Parts: sequence; C-alpha cells; structure tokens
Amino acid sequence: MTLQFLQTVIAFIFALGILIIFHELGHFWVARLCGVRVLRFSVGMGKPLWIKKFGSSETEWTLSAIPLGGYVKFYDSREIDVSQASPQELAGDFSRKSVWQRIAIVAAGPIFNFILAIFLFAALYTHGTPDPVAKLRIASETSTAYTSGLRHGDLVQSINGEPVKSWSDMRWKLLQLGLDGAEARVQVARQNLDRHSSTDVMELKLPMAQLNSADFESDFLHKLGIEFFRPPAILNDVIQGGAASKAGLKPGDQIMQINDQPVLDSQAFRDMVNASPNKPLTMLVLGGGQEFEVVVTPEAVEENGKIVGKIQVAPRAQLEMTELSYPVIVSAYRGMVRTWDTSVLTLKMIGKMLTGEVSWRNITGPITIADYAGQTARVGWISYLQFIALISISLGVMNLLPIPVLDGGHLLYYSLEVLTGRAIPEKYVEMAQRGGLTVLLCLMLVAFFNDIVRQMS
Repeated sequence: MTLQFLQTVIAFIFALGILIIFHELGHFWVARLCGVRVLRFSVGMGKPLWIKKFGSSETEWTLSAIPLGGYVKFYDSREIDVSQASPQELAGDFSRKSVWQRIAIVAAGPIFNFILAIFLFAALYTHGTPDPVAKLRIASETSTAYTSGLRHGDLVQSINGEPVKSWSDMRWKLLQLGLDGAEARVQVARQNLDRHSSTDVMELKLPMAQLNSADFESDFLHKLGIEFFRPPAILNDVIQGGAASKAGLKPGDQIMQINDQPVLDSQAFRDMVNASPNKPLTMLVLGGGQEFEVVVTPEAVEENGKIVGKIQVAPRAQLEMTELSYPVIVSAYRGMVRTWDTSVLTLKMIGKMLTGEVSWRNITGPITIADYAGQTARVGWISYLQFIALISISLGVMNLLPIPVLDGGHLLYYSLEVLTGRAIPEKYVEMAQRGGLTVLLCLMLVAFFNDIVRQMS
C-alpha cells in the first residue's frame, strides 16, 4: 500500500464521514424538535459494528459496515408493532406527526448539507484563499478568444457587468454563461505598448454559444483558446553540464526568440524545446542588458513514453496570484451566493443529461470522488475544504431529486398529501420505492462504469 493511496483513503473517509454526519444530524435535530423518538443514528449502512447509548438517551449511536451512507431510524408505527405502546410512546411516532413536521424533518438533511457548504465557503472567504489573477494567455490566433478581440496579457475586470476577482471567479461566470448559451461581455485592461505604464480598458464580446456540450466535459476555456497567463521565458536556474550551460546560458537570461520565432512565455519556451530533441535551436537571448544569439541542441530524453528535448534549465513558472479575503458578513453572503449558484448549475447539468445535451459520462461515483479527495488533500487544506463544500452541495441537490428512496421522493409524497388532504396509500408508496431503488441502482452502475473508464484512460 503506497503512501499516496493511504492518503487518498483517509481523505475520502474523513470527507464522507463529515458529509454523512452533518446530513443525518439535520434529520435528527429537527426530528427531536418535533418530538419524534429517534431509535438509531447510524454512520454507514448494513450490519452495525459498534453501538452505544449515552446516558438516559434511547438513541443508539452506531457505526455500520458499509461506509457509503448513513440513516436515522425513527419510531414509526408503519414499521413496528405499537399495539402495546403507551400514549407517551405514541406521541413520538413519526407517522402521527403533521405533514408539515414530516416535511421539515425530511428536508432538514439536504438543508444541512447546504448549510455546511455555506459555512465552509464563508470560513474560506474570511480566512483568505490564494487564486491566480484573471490574466489571459492567448496563444492561438485562430482561437475563439483571439478572433473575439482578446489578446495575450489582457486582465479581465468584469463579465456582463459583474466584477471578476480572480481566475476561478472568471471561469465560474463563463461556465454559467456557456451552459446557458449566452454571450459574455468581457471587460479587460490591456497594457498600451505605445504608452508605457498605461492601460486601455475595453469591452469585448465572447460568443459562448460556439461551445457544445462535449466541450464542458473537459477544459472549456482551452476550447476557447484561454489559458493561465505565464511569466516570460526567464531562466531561474541553469544546470551545470547541461546543453544550456554548455551553450553559455545563465540564470536571469530571457529567451526572446527561437529560430526567428517569438517566444510568448515560459510555457511556449518549454513546448518549443520539448518538440526539438537532437535539433539545433538558435536562440535570441536578452541577458546582462544585451541581446545575443546562442545555439542549443536539446538532448533526447524519454518522458511519459515519448521522446522530448531537454536543455537542463528551470524557466520562471510562478503564476501571478491574488488573495481573496472578505469581512465575515460579506463572506457569509458570498458563501450563500456560491452555494446557490452551484446548486442551480448542478440542476442545469442534470437537466441537460436528461435531454441528452450533456453526456452521462459526467456522473461520478465513489472511486472518482475518492481520487479527487486525495488530490485536493495533497494540494492543501484550502482545496480540500472547497472539495468538501462542493460535494456537500451535490449531496444536498441529489437528495432533493423526486426519486423514491431519496429524501426528495418522500417530500414528493408529503407534497401530494398537502395537495390532496390525505396520505398516499402504502401500496403505491411501496411500488414507487421499488421503482426508485431500481433507478438508484442504475445510476450507481453508470457511476461505477464511468469511474472505471476514467481510471483506465
């Protein structure tokens, strides 16, 4: 068992445990407020591995064998014999509570998932989160971004009149517009090369409708021709004995051209070198305040099954970053807005899956979620908490879908009871439960299949 695999397992179990406990606490807490007897609070499904009662409480706190879920078991006369029950016991019967109390109890689980997401986002906004600035790398002159007027080095200030604070903020706004097929009015600040230290502000139209559903299954910004802005090709380090060192390159040198082709930035420099194993490259270099030429022949090296060129240098690669931090009240508001927007986006994606506009390959299961948990945990605790918040929102939305077996299915029954004035007959509920279970199992099979395909690709 590798350390990375162990980290992934621990990160997944910890995240899942928090989400399950918080969800079930919603059901438990509101049930107790409504006077319902709670017989068991279980983290996990299946056979109980550990059961504990605390003090005079009748609730069994349980850890069960299958960690993919949890449940709260109520005192319910539809499931147990109450012929010998006392009036006090019957007062805690879930099925005898008013329909509005039952709605509140069932809805509390998903609502607590949304509350958890709001809290995590608000805490992160208050603490401050580092993020790349919304500065664009536009490398292709045939890309949608370039033909729309965007240029390399443009700093995005707003989209459709809404301020843009960072790269993630820009990406989020463009993703929402793209799914709606709407046009993006992008305001950018561009350095005026004719007037040093001066910038021009302009608004350009980016046609998001050109993207199709398949584009949103990968990096849609790359499809538009937009990437992170990279620093110039300035050498931070030159390894002694390597091809660059032998040619006379030194730390601090900036590569301006290769074979008479301008070098856009450090990424373009790396790509041009990698694409030229054993091929001499004539480089125009700016170093020590002077321009000069050197000829460097990259060594052929095998990397990820391919032969690439290497000259043993480390070009500057640090992205321009900004710190997003807000007062507590503003953070709480932004946390609510982010949770709402993410929930709406999730519903839109589900709708597009049902209509065939978006592939079902977007459905992910526990293997992919565990992989993301491990990746974000290794990046840092900020990324990990953002991951938990997003999964909590997904869990809340999925549980509100009107599928029997899920919370949303029960809410559908109770809504019909409100409209008709009488409870849905048990035989129809049982039939719906079987159908809902079948739908859920099918979705799980699709998710596992997608997980396996992703792992193999």
